[in-house]
Amino acid sequence: MNERRGARTRESTWSIGELAAQAGVTVKTVRFYSDLGLLPETARSAGGHRRYGPEALDRLTMIRALRALDLPVPEVRRVLERGDGTPGAGPAGGWDDGAPGGGLDSALEDAVARRLGEVGSQLAALRWREAALQLLHECPAGERAERLRLVAAVSAPPSTAVIARFWRRWLPPRLPSPVVSLVLERSVPQIPADPTPGQVLAFARLNAMTQGECTDADRGQPAAHRPGQGFRPAVLYGGLDEAYGLAAPHVRAGRAPHPGEALDCFVAAYASAGGVPDTAAFRRRLGPVLAADPRIDRYWELVAELSPPAHTTPGAAHGWLLAALGSVDEVA
Repeated sequence: MNERRGARTRESTWSIGELAAQAGVTVKTVRFYSDLGLLPETARSAGGHRRYGPEALDRLTMIRALRALDLPVPEVRRVLERGDGTPGAGPAGGWDDGAPGGGLDSALEDAVARRLGEVGSQLAALRWREAALQLLHECPAGERAERLRLVAAVSAPPSTAVIARFWRRWLPPRLPSPVVSLVLERSVPQIPADPTPGQVLAFARLNAMTQGECTDADRGQPAAHRPGQGFRPAVLYGGLDEAYGLAAPHVRAGRAPHPGEALDCFVAAYASAGGVPDTAAFRRRLGPVLAADPRIDRYWELVAELSPPAHTTPGAAHGWLLAALGSVDEVA
């Protein structure tokens, strides 16, 4: 760099060929960036040829460095423009941006952050595709076509938008948005960062089963969840979330379902939502109602395959609490 800077002091401007030679690029490259306006010329020779000033080499080096990171030309332009025009940005086109937080530094930080996000998304897509290909490669020949159909319906990287829409349809209408957000947070699984072939299959099946429509007449709600006169769904779902949190440590520890604070909170959620007292008779009626209604057990089985081993899903907590409620009935 020092030799190149010395050469610049001996001549006030460079021709396009001289600049290309100094930068170690082709004349075509210099002309390309010049035509885009990324490498402004200082003057024109008497014959109309482009001449470049001493800052051109640093600017061209900066452009090549940004392009080496695969930043698109519009992004490169934004970095250079902010470096040129923001107060405290330092020499135009140079590497020194002056004080920390200067225009060029800020522009570079933003551009690198955006590119980092793009690369992360691309890597996630590649990891997902690799696991999907392993799934198809290793499965029995008779199952390959069906698994291909399932996997092909999932984007890479996958999105949980279909699953979230399922829950929005499944939940009672006019449920307060904070409660909806809470249910989505608890119920929509996180995508594994480095999925196994089995997790790809589990998510593909989950995606397929949540694409069905819930009609107005039957939204798939268990009978105990369906709105009736005086029914307060927000109270129910808030109470269930608390009960699941209390039951989770027992599920993780492998303890047998039993009465206690978690079960009391579980039953109270249904009683309070329906505006009825928590009595022994109510508990006897509640167990069969919940057990007889269609529950999304398969959904929670698939979510469990996608979740970390230490994570207790709401479905697992619900099953434990329902079993605890049944154990009370047996004792009675």
